[in-house]
Amino acid sequence: MLSRFSNFFTQRIKRGLVRRLNNLKIAYVAKLVTRHSPPPSGAPIVFFKASTGIDDLSWNSGFHLLASWAVRLKGIPVAYFACHSGMSHCVLGTNRDEVRQAPPCKSCIYQSRTLYTGIQVDKYTGKHINWFSFDRDKELERALENLPVDELSKFEWSLKERPVIASEAKQSHTTLEIVSSQQALLALTVPLGALCLPGLRWILRIHHLNDDESTRYLLREYILSAWNITQKFSTFLDETNPRAVVVFNGQFYPEATARYIAQKRGLRVITHEVGLQPATAFFTDGEATAYPIHIPDEFELNDEQNAKLESYLAKRFQGDFTMAGIKFWADMKGLDETFLQKAAGFKQIVPIFTNVIFDTSQPHANTVFEDMFDWLDLTLEIIREHRETLFVIRAHPDELRVRKSSRETVEGWVSSRSVDQEPNVIFVGPRETLSSYELIRKSKFVMVYNSTIGLEASIMGAAVLCAGKARFTQYQTVFFPQTVVDVRRKMKEFLDAEGIEVPAEFNRNARRFLYFQLFKTSLPFGDFLEPSVRTTQTRLKTFSLEKLLESEAVKVILDGLLAGGDFLLKE
Repeated sequence: MLSRFSNFFTQRIKRGLVRRLNNLKIAYVAKLVTRHSPPPSGAPIVFFKASTGIDDLSWNSGFHLLASWAVRLKGIPVAYFACHSGMSHCVLGTNRDEVRQAPPCKSCIYQSRTLYTGIQVDKYTGKHINWFSFDRDKELERALENLPVDELSKFEWSLKERPVIASEAKQSHTTLEIVSSQQALLALTVPLGALCLPGLRWILRIHHLNDDESTRYLLREYILSAWNITQKFSTFLDETNPRAVVVFNGQFYPEATARYIAQKRGLRVITHEVGLQPATAFFTDGEATAYPIHIPDEFELNDEQNAKLESYLAKRFQGDFTMAGIKFWADMKGLDETFLQKAAGFKQIVPIFTNVIFDTSQPHANTVFEDMFDWLDLTLEIIREHRETLFVIRAHPDELRVRKSSRETVEGWVSSRSVDQEPNVIFVGPRETLSSYELIRKSKFVMVYNSTIGLEASIMGAAVLCAGKARFTQYQTVFFPQTVVDVRRKMKEFLDAEGIEVPAEFNRNARRFLYFQLFKTSLPFGDFLEPSVRTTQTRLKTFSLEKLLESEAVKVILDGLLAGGDFLLKE
């Protein structure tokens, strides 16, 4: 026990020292950027990220910083919108066990001031960074006071009348109604509850919210904070009149609110997230978490590209991969004799791959079912009707990630419904390292909600029945029925069929999509960022500003921001 505590404090001290050294390096490079940037001209680009990194440099904070530095070094003005205790409760600063605990604003502001060293006032453009504070709206607070969670989740509020100037930018990827220059913000009703819901579910690690005072309090405070951002960001846009807005993720309420307001004005909004490869970023005009990718119809993988993809898949199938600094399969195990003996007593095997609650709770995921557990309940009915089939329910290992463990889990669903007592069910918990790929090879077909394993199974040649909208369902890669009735019908059809014919385009599209994710959309920043003490955090490498501007990732981002490019790497 003493050894564990000693190791904990040693790691904490090491993290603190590394963070301090990293901040000194960031501040030094930031001053160099200010000194070597040419006089800015033209409309600025707005950068805003309030939901990634508090007292350390997260990967997305690193992408945000490097991209904005590159823009400034090209002589384009950058306007930062930065939080200075601007929310009563932010997503990352929420303690889900003590929801009334104040967020760690002091350390967060210190970190932000480090990132934006030397740019508080720019001699060419005046105010270059806007620190927004929090002003509580008493009228809104009274309107929220006695509402239950369900009504808070759907709550909308209108802006006071104030004219806006709409940008001439086109928004071909969104169906949002654009506010014209003749209209007033009075006509704009902001869906504050809906904007706050994804972040609330993410931080609480639960999809079905409890209607208790703790949840109501947190949602009220999020709504009040989102309204404050609505007003402050609207004023900020009036003052800056930017050509584009860049935000992290676009799902948590600070950035989601800014994105909503900017798009209503007709402004172009770019979101970014971590890419599929280590130390890579994904930038898009759409929703980064939905991963929109345009693959030309004529694109086919050549021999060299196929070899690159096969090399990646060979490692992936052995568990050798990371996502956002996390390695899930450090010790992947094959199917043991006990499993094989039980499976021999059944006609066929059907694995069911689930996902983590903060991926399945994204608004764009649940287009067929209300949520993943709704799908699992239907699946349980089918399981009980088909005793000849062995169903293997696989919980995602990220359910129990340190500091991010889910509160509403597949493991909990299995326990509450005694699913593991069903004679034709094997439950593989999140701690178990059984190889999903060996399981797929022995399956009749594969069932997924919206997990990436569905894409990989399709590449392996398996028939995949998908129930939630996933990144890869934007192309024909899997069977994806569009109603609950059709999902049930397809399950029974597959279970009763002698064989399942998989359209050839599923495998083709799956390979093309994964190739684009890996080698076209994942913009490499490994020359400038490396894992920190915690691999989910990063630190700055030593590099020259010339090297930054010459990097392929930065060239792609600059082309995307300044020339309307597609944010794809060239080959």
